[in-house]
Amino acid sequence: MHSEIVPEHVLTHLNQDQTLKRIIQTSYDVLLGQVGKGRIVIENEASFQLHFAYILKTIGELMQFSPEDTFAIKLETPYLSVVTLNKSGSKKAKIDIVLEMKNLSTTTRCAIELKFFQKVNMREPNNRYDVYRDLQNLEDYVYSKQYNFGLLFIATDHIHYVSKEQYSMDTADFDFRHGAMYKTGHLLEYRTTKPYGDPIALLNDYNFAWENAGGAYFLKHLVELNDKP
Repeated sequence: MHSEIVPEHVLTHLNQDQTLKRIIQTSYDVLLGQVGKGRIVIENEASFQLHFAYILKTIGELMQFSPEDTFAIKLETPYLSVVTLNKSGSKKAKIDIVLEMKNLSTTTRCAIELKFFQKVNMREPNNRYDVYRDLQNLEDYVYSKQYNFGLLFIATDHIHYVSKEQYSMDTADFDFRHGAMYKTGHLLEYRTTKPYGDPIALLNDYNFAWENAGGAYFLKHLVELNDKP
Protein backbone atom coordinates (compact mmCIF):
# COMPACT_ATOMS: atom_id res chain seq x y z
CA MET A 1 0.00 0.00 0.00
CA HIS A 2 1.30 3.47 -0.91
CA SER A 3 2.31 5.22 2.33
CA GLU A 4 3.29 8.73 1.19
CA ILE A 5 1.93 11.39 3.54
CA VAL A 6 -0.80 13.54 1.98
CA PRO A 7 0.14 17.22 2.40
CA GLU A 8 -2.13 19.60 4.25
CA HIS A 9 -3.49 22.51 2.27
CA VAL A 10 -1.55 25.71 2.89
CA LEU A 11 -4.57 27.76 4.01
CA THR A 12 -5.33 25.40 6.88
CA HIS A 13 -2.17 26.28 8.80
CA LEU A 14 -1.60 29.98 8.10
CA ASN A 15 -1.17 32.11 11.18
CA GLN A 16 -3.07 35.39 11.53
CA ASP A 17 -0.26 37.53 10.12
CA GLN A 18 0.10 35.25 7.11
CA THR A 19 -3.66 35.21 6.54
CA LEU A 20 -3.87 38.99 6.50
CA LYS A 21 -0.97 39.18 4.05
CA ARG A 22 -2.65 36.56 1.86
CA ILE A 23 -5.85 38.66 1.87
CA ILE A 24 -3.83 41.69 0.72
CA GLN A 25 -1.97 39.81 -2.01
CA THR A 26 -5.14 38.16 -3.34
CA SER A 27 -6.99 41.50 -3.32
CA TYR A 28 -4.07 43.17 -5.10
CA ASP A 29 -4.11 40.46 -7.78
CA VAL A 30 -7.88 40.79 -8.25
CA LEU A 31 -7.67 44.59 -8.53
CA LEU A 32 -4.90 44.44 -11.13
CA GLY A 33 -6.78 41.76 -13.04
CA GLN A 34 -9.94 43.88 -13.14
CA VAL A 35 -8.03 46.99 -14.17
CA GLY A 36 -6.02 45.07 -16.77
CA LYS A 37 -9.14 43.51 -18.32
CA GLY A 38 -11.12 46.75 -18.21
CA ARG A 39 -13.78 45.75 -15.69
CA ILE A 40 -13.00 48.76 -13.49
CA VAL A 41 -11.46 52.14 -14.23
CA ILE A 42 -9.62 54.05 -11.53
CA GLU A 43 -10.40 57.73 -12.02
CA ASN A 44 -8.87 59.29 -8.90
CA GLU A 45 -7.49 58.42 -5.48
CA ALA A 46 -10.96 58.16 -3.94
CA SER A 47 -12.09 55.57 -6.50
CA PHE A 48 -8.78 53.73 -6.04
CA GLN A 49 -9.44 53.54 -2.30
CA LEU A 50 -13.05 52.41 -2.70
CA HIS A 51 -12.33 49.74 -5.35
CA PHE A 52 -9.46 48.27 -3.33
CA ALA A 53 -11.38 48.47 -0.05
CA TYR A 54 -14.38 46.63 -1.57
CA ILE A 55 -12.15 43.82 -2.83
CA LEU A 56 -10.32 43.62 0.52
CA LYS A 57 -13.64 43.39 2.36
CA THR A 58 -14.90 40.62 0.08
CA ILE A 59 -11.70 38.56 0.20
CA GLY A 60 -11.20 39.20 3.92
CA GLU A 61 -14.63 37.94 4.84
CA LEU A 62 -14.14 34.83 2.68
CA MET A 63 -10.86 34.11 4.49
CA GLN A 64 -12.40 33.97 7.96
CA PHE A 65 -11.51 30.29 8.22
CA SER A 66 -12.11 29.59 11.91
CA PRO A 67 -15.47 30.11 13.67
CA GLU A 68 -13.59 32.53 15.97
CA ASP A 69 -12.08 34.60 13.13
CA THR A 70 -13.38 38.14 12.61
CA PHE A 71 -12.20 40.36 9.76
CA ALA A 72 -12.82 44.12 9.77
CA ILE A 73 -11.92 47.01 7.48
CA LYS A 74 -12.03 50.74 8.23
CA LEU A 75 -11.37 53.82 6.10
CA GLU A 76 -9.75 57.09 7.19
CA THR A 77 -8.87 55.82 10.66
CA PRO A 78 -7.44 58.37 13.16
CA TYR A 79 -3.94 57.76 14.50
CA LEU A 80 -2.08 59.50 17.32
CA SER A 81 1.72 59.44 17.37
CA VAL A 82 4.07 60.21 20.24
CA VAL A 83 6.09 62.44 17.90
CA THR A 84 5.23 65.14 15.37
CA LEU A 85 4.63 63.56 11.97
CA ASN A 86 6.25 65.12 8.91
CA LYS A 87 3.15 64.60 6.77
CA SER A 88 0.63 66.42 8.98
CA GLY A 89 2.94 68.65 11.01
CA SER A 90 1.20 67.33 14.12
CA LYS A 91 0.92 64.10 16.12
CA LYS A 92 -2.31 63.22 14.34
CA ALA A 93 -2.86 61.34 11.09
CA LYS A 94 -5.60 59.53 9.22
CA ILE A 95 -4.80 56.12 7.78
CA ASP A 96 -6.38 55.44 4.38
CA ILE A 97 -7.32 51.82 5.09
CA VAL A 98 -6.99 49.71 8.24
CA LEU A 99 -7.40 45.93 8.20
CA GLU A 100 -7.94 43.83 11.31
CA MET A 101 -8.11 40.07 11.77
CA LYS A 102 -8.80 38.77 15.25
CA ASN A 103 -9.91 35.72 17.20
CA LEU A 104 -10.46 35.07 20.89
CA SER A 105 -6.76 35.43 21.75
CA THR A 106 -4.96 37.39 19.01
CA THR A 107 -5.43 40.52 16.93
CA THR A 108 -3.40 41.47 13.85
CA ARG A 109 -3.68 44.92 12.24
CA CYS A 110 -2.38 46.39 9.00
CA ALA A 111 -2.26 50.09 8.04
CA ILE A 112 -2.45 50.92 4.33
CA GLU A 113 -1.51 54.21 2.68
CA LEU A 114 -2.57 54.77 -0.93
CA LYS A 115 -1.33 57.12 -3.62
CA PHE A 116 -2.80 57.66 -7.10
CA PHE A 117 -0.84 59.88 -9.46
CA GLN A 118 -2.41 61.08 -12.72
CA LYS A 119 -0.40 62.48 -15.58
CA VAL A 120 -2.98 65.22 -16.10
CA ASN A 121 -2.59 66.40 -12.48
CA MET A 122 1.16 66.07 -12.21
CA ARG A 123 2.69 67.52 -9.01
CA GLU A 124 6.33 66.95 -9.64
CA PRO A 125 8.63 66.54 -7.81
CA ASN A 126 6.41 66.91 -4.74
CA ASN A 127 4.55 63.65 -5.38
CA ARG A 128 7.81 61.72 -5.04
CA TYR A 129 8.53 63.40 -1.72
CA ASP A 130 5.02 62.55 -0.50
CA VAL A 131 5.61 58.85 -1.16
CA TYR A 132 8.58 58.86 1.19
CA ARG A 133 6.56 60.86 3.69
CA ASP A 134 3.91 58.10 3.57
CA LEU A 135 6.61 55.48 4.14
CA GLN A 136 7.78 57.49 7.15
CA ASN A 137 4.23 57.53 8.52
CA LEU A 138 3.82 53.80 7.94
CA GLU A 139 7.01 53.16 9.89
CA ASP A 140 5.63 55.24 12.75
CA TYR A 141 2.40 53.20 12.77
CA VAL A 142 4.34 49.92 12.84
CA TYR A 143 7.10 50.89 15.26
CA SER A 144 4.49 52.24 17.67
CA LYS A 145 3.31 48.60 17.91
CA GLN A 146 -0.25 49.74 17.21
CA TYR A 147 -0.03 47.98 13.84
CA ASN A 148 1.70 44.70 13.03
CA PHE A 149 2.69 45.79 9.55
CA GLY A 150 1.90 48.41 6.93
CA LEU A 151 1.48 48.62 3.19
CA LEU A 152 2.28 51.37 0.70
CA PHE A 153 0.23 50.98 -2.49
CA ILE A 154 0.69 53.35 -5.44
CA ALA A 155 -1.13 53.48 -8.78
CA THR A 156 -0.36 55.80 -11.70
CA ASP A 157 -0.96 56.26 -15.40
CA HIS A 158 2.36 58.11 -15.75
CA ILE A 159 5.58 56.32 -16.68
CA HIS A 160 7.50 59.24 -15.10
CA TYR A 161 7.34 57.53 -11.69
CA VAL A 162 8.15 54.09 -13.04
CA SER A 163 11.08 54.33 -15.44
CA LYS A 164 12.01 57.93 -16.21
CA GLU A 165 15.66 57.96 -17.26
CA GLN A 166 16.78 60.67 -14.85
CA TYR A 167 15.42 63.14 -12.28
CA SER A 168 16.74 66.60 -11.48
CA MET A 169 19.72 66.44 -9.11
CA ASP A 170 17.84 68.78 -6.74
CA THR A 171 15.19 66.12 -6.06
CA ALA A 172 16.83 62.90 -7.26
CA ASP A 173 16.94 61.49 -3.71
CA PHE A 174 13.20 60.79 -3.83
CA ASP A 175 13.35 57.86 -6.21
CA PHE A 176 11.07 54.81 -6.27
CA ARG A 177 11.38 53.88 -9.94
CA HIS A 178 11.33 50.21 -10.92
CA GLY A 179 14.50 48.62 -9.50
CA ALA A 180 15.38 51.55 -7.21
CA MET A 181 16.53 50.80 -3.66
CA TYR A 182 16.64 52.71 -0.38
CA LYS A 183 19.04 51.78 2.42
CA THR A 184 18.23 52.26 6.10
CA GLY A 185 19.20 55.65 7.53
CA HIS A 186 20.13 57.34 4.25
CA LEU A 187 19.11 61.02 4.44
CA LEU A 188 16.92 62.19 1.57
CA GLU A 189 16.99 65.92 0.89
CA TYR A 190 15.23 68.51 -1.26
CA ARG A 191 18.04 70.67 -2.62
CA THR A 192 15.89 73.39 -4.16
CA THR A 193 16.00 77.03 -3.04
CA LYS A 194 12.70 76.57 -1.19
CA PRO A 195 12.47 72.90 -0.18
CA TYR A 196 8.99 71.35 -0.25
CA GLY A 197 9.67 69.52 3.01
CA ASP A 198 12.24 68.56 5.62
CA PRO A 199 14.89 65.88 4.98
CA ILE A 200 13.68 62.30 5.49
CA ALA A 201 15.52 59.23 6.80
CA LEU A 202 13.74 55.89 7.08
CA LEU A 203 14.24 52.97 9.44
CA ASN A 204 13.95 50.16 6.88
CA ASP A 205 15.42 49.08 3.55
CA TYR A 206 13.15 49.28 0.50
CA ASN A 207 13.35 47.64 -2.92
CA PHE A 208 10.86 49.03 -5.42
CA ALA A 209 9.23 46.87 -8.10
CA TRP A 210 6.36 48.01 -10.32
CA GLU A 211 3.82 46.00 -12.30
CA ASN A 212 1.82 46.97 -15.39
CA ALA A 213 -1.89 46.17 -15.77
CA GLY A 214 -3.76 47.48 -18.77
CA GLY A 215 -1.48 50.48 -19.19
CA ALA A 216 -1.65 51.46 -15.52
CA TYR A 217 1.28 50.94 -13.18
CA PHE A 218 1.19 49.62 -9.63
CA LEU A 219 3.72 49.49 -6.80
CA LYS A 220 3.19 47.90 -3.39
CA HIS A 221 5.62 47.48 -0.51
CA LEU A 222 5.19 46.01 2.94
CA VAL A 223 6.49 47.97 5.94
CA GLU A 224 7.50 45.81 8.90
CA LEU A 225 9.65 46.04 12.01
CA ASN A 226 13.32 46.10 11.07
CA ASP A 227 14.92 43.20 12.94
CA LYS A 228 18.48 44.24 12.12
CA PRO A 229 20.70 44.83 15.18
